[in-house]
Amino acid sequence: MKKMILLALLGVTLPAAAVRAEARNCATGAAATDTAFHGGTRFSVQIQGPDGADVQDVILIPGLSTPREVWAATAAAQRGCYRLHLVQIYGFGDAAGANADGPVLDPFVRELADYISDQIIGAGRAKPAIVGHSLGGLSALMIAARYPDLPGKVMVVDAVPYIGTIFFPGATVDVVRPRAETFAASIRAEYRRPAPIDTGKDPGPQSQAGGLTNHPAGRITVARWTMKSDPRVVAQALLDDMTTDMRPELSKITTPVTLVYAQDDRAMTPAQATTAFVPQYAGTAKLNAVQVTGSFHFIMLDQPEKFRAEMTKFLSGAN
Repeated sequence: MKKMILLALLGVTLPAAAVRAEARNCATGAAATDTAFHGGTRFSVQIQGPDGADVQDVILIPGLSTPREVWAATAAAQRGCYRLHLVQIYGFGDAAGANADGPVLDPFVRELADYISDQIIGAGRAKPAIVGHSLGGLSALMIAARYPDLPGKVMVVDAVPYIGTIFFPGATVDVVRPRAETFAASIRAEYRRPAPIDTGKDPGPQSQAGGLTNHPAGRITVARWTMKSDPRVVAQALLDDMTTDMRPELSKITTPVTLVYAQDDRAMTPAQATTAFVPQYAGTAKLNAVQVTGSFHFIMLDQPEKFRAEMTKFLSGAN
């Protein structure tokens, strides 16, 4: 309250969303059971939070092999103030459906754009904020560039417009495609093999999960999500990701973009992390880049308090 009074005395005007967030605890609101579901061809959506006409909609898109559960803490912290749409791509923890064969990323993005247009904009609601992690971040950029009238603002969490350069500096889609196809084929071959057993034990820092999150509980969670994902969908989505270069389309994005990217001294210095992420966004008209230290790829698992703070600032318009 003192902060609000001080700002008023100084003649500072906060966005309406920021005032609402300051005035009440966003963690108090619709319980997890107070939800609605939307089932599409490529994904499902769990909707949480109040549905008043003046409530901002927020689309939350998880990454590769990741269910909507990755946003659980985020949803718990924000659903009292916002109408949250928790997306889950079919095959990432549930049946693959139409994603079992053929491209995944482009059809998913088109269907999500239709969902936003029909269920949010078409219902007379304001343009939503879109938040995406990893593959979900790329999806958010695709929507912002190809459907610029749909998003109000975008947050990209630890993702780049072209992932190929992370693996091969200076790479192009044509250079990466053969290796990406080989990589995808090896993952797809896992489909008919016996599913790994979930032991509930930490797979260790040298495991695949160990490169994505930096603590035991996170590694157990990420490993479990990977085991529950359909290898056919994972393989195709990864191939789509590695052969989609959004850099030439960034100039089409008119909405503000917040990039939240990870840094951990065990992986790279702060300067190296900045170099790996920020230059890729050249041409983005309204970019705000935020580095979160002490984190690997899953920032919301490794640094939940820092991530919650950045999410609150993004949604309230404070950054």
